[in-house]
Amino acid sequence: MSQTLDQRRAKHAWNAMTSAKRNLDDTKFAKYKVEAKKLPTRIVTSGLGPAIAFLNAKEKIPVNLAISLGDWVLDKRRNANSDRPEPAKDDLLKSIIGGDSESLRSATNECLAYLQWLNRFVEAEGVDLTDDNI
Repeated sequence: MSQTLDQRRAKHAWNAMTSAKRNLDDTKFAKYKVEAKKLPTRIVTSGLGPAIAFLNAKEKIPVNLAISLGDWVLDKRRNANSDRPEPAKDDLLKSIIGGDSESLRSATNECLAYLQWLNRFVEAEGVDLTDDNI
């Protein structure tokens, strides 16, 4: 029995969030959650390319977020059983820059759909957007 795209998207987002929680210290995981919550707005406001470039440029932001998005959009979305390793943090950005307008539109829509799931899971972990220490 196969899963729907949305179920696979949710599973990947869940695994990304739990991996970040397991592998990051509390401060970095808090930053991960905040940036995950802000990313859809950045994408809609500035575009996918600039939003991903922002993630890659900021040293305080854990790279896990850009890597998870790249892994989903570039590989796992099309090939659920792929055992290809996760991409580098800038592979999604390179794909956006080198692609055509249709691939950009598709990647943008897919990132936004993916982030809906990721942010549901992040909300369940509790996120405080007013914390000045993050």
